[in-house]
Amino acid sequence: QVQLVESGGGLVQAGGSLRLSCTTTANIFSINAMAWYRQVPGKQRELVAVITSGGSINYADSVKGRFTISRDNAKNTVYLQMNMLKPEDTAVYYCYADQIYSYWGQGTQVTVSS
Repeated sequence: QVQLVESGGGLVQAGGSLRLSCTTTANIFSINAMAWYRQVPGKQRELVAVITSGGSINYADSVKGRFTISRDNAKNTVYLQMNMLKPEDTAVYYCYADQIYSYWGQGTQVTVSS
C-alpha cells in the first residue's frame, strides 16, 4: 500500500509563496501519475496540477503561471511551488497518486489572507 505524507501548508499573505511537498513510500517510478488537488468546504475537490511518470504536466487554468509542479525521483517526492498566492487559493490541498489503486494524502491547509 502506498502512503503519501504531505507538508508545507500554512498561512501566508496574498502575493506570497508556499511550497508543498508530498513524499511517497512507494518507488515513484512505479506510480503512473501524481497530482495535487484542493478542496474548500461545501465544494468538490478540484485538480490543481498533475505530473505523469513520463513527465507530462497539466495545470488548472486558475493556477497557470503561478504554480509549478515538480518531482525529485531520488527522494520519491513531488512538490507544488505556489507563487503569487491569492485568497481564493485558500483550501485544503491533497496529494494524489495513481498506481494500481488511487491513494490520497491526509491534506494540508493553505490559508491566504488578503
